[in-house]
Amino acid sequence: MSKQEKIEQFDPNGIGLTDSGLFGLPFEVEEAEVVVLPVPWDVTTSYRDGTSNGPEAILWASRQVDLYYSGIKDAWKMGIAMRAIPMEWSDLNKHYRKKANSVIEKLENGVSEDDPEIAELIQEINEQSSELNEYVYSRSKAQLEAGKLVAVLGGDHSTPLGLIRALSEQHESFGILQIDAHADLRDAYEGFEYSHASIMNNALKNPQVSKLVAVGLRDVCQQEMEAIFNSNDRIVGFFDEQLKARAFAGETWSAICDSIISELPQKVYISFDIDGLEPSLCPNTGTPVPGGLTFEQAIHLIKKVVESGRTIVGLDLCEVAPSESEWDTNVGARLLYHLCNQMGLSNGRMPAAD
Repeated sequence: MSKQEKIEQFDPNGIGLTDSGLFGLPFEVEEAEVVVLPVPWDVTTSYRDGTSNGPEAILWASRQVDLYYSGIKDAWKMGIAMRAIPMEWSDLNKHYRKKANSVIEKLENGVSEDDPEIAELIQEINEQSSELNEYVYSRSKAQLEAGKLVAVLGGDHSTPLGLIRALSEQHESFGILQIDAHADLRDAYEGFEYSHASIMNNALKNPQVSKLVAVGLRDVCQQEMEAIFNSNDRIVGFFDEQLKARAFAGETWSAICDSIISELPQKVYISFDIDGLEPSLCPNTGTPVPGGLTFEQAIHLIKKVVESGRTIVGLDLCEVAPSESEWDTNVGARLLYHLCNQMGLSNGRMPAAD
């Protein structure tokens, strides 16, 4: 059955079936304009794990998302599809997470990273994390070469590095809009070269990443502050305390968004750590921090990026952890729907209006 035939037979007002695709849509990866790569990995999580289960839980929750998208008629016809969750990586995650927990526990008890047993475990985990990066890179590259727009769905925040590398081969220059409570600029945190706390440090090793604009920062170490100050304006931080102070002084969120967007180049990659939002929206994420953006503030910012004429070249959504209440994943699914639709809109992939 062709994509057009599926569109004609699909009821966007119907119930999301358990065997349907992401958001209950009928599209296969080959038919979709936006392809989501699930990465069930949280090996290097330093505080609380569980985000490796995020992709499967978001897939389930996404079938409850209504498909009407304000301002865009029949946006669902663009096509969003998620690749099958790679269970081999889920199994490897469980194996190496135990090893990482052993390392973290020993480090917290004062054992040095230079201890031979610890050093061997760290090397093993770093090598496996490097293989994960290669997996994400190769899958991302294949989809990009097929003309797809690509989003990574983590997992912890280390997972999108392969996509950023693939985009660096496709674009001469682009910036990253990072929404996050943390700067993630640490160098090999806890010895893990590809730690979730080092994703932006690793992303900036790609010279094609011309700018990093981080929004919502409120839990940052001294090393990360020095990296920002010494970046020659390559890194710009919009700290939550400062954003709130501007709002308390009467500045509108729309005006604040304009100042954020003015720092971005024409091409933008969005890296969205769910803990950039208020913790009431993501209480089970790995490292929740008081403060943060409301859901509506985040969506308004993303929409204004697109309205500014900038192009979203790729994106990730990470650190969503499921819970019995399913609250985190319901928030994550709706956020993912907004992100994918706005990326499609910025690239001219939305269906033509009747």
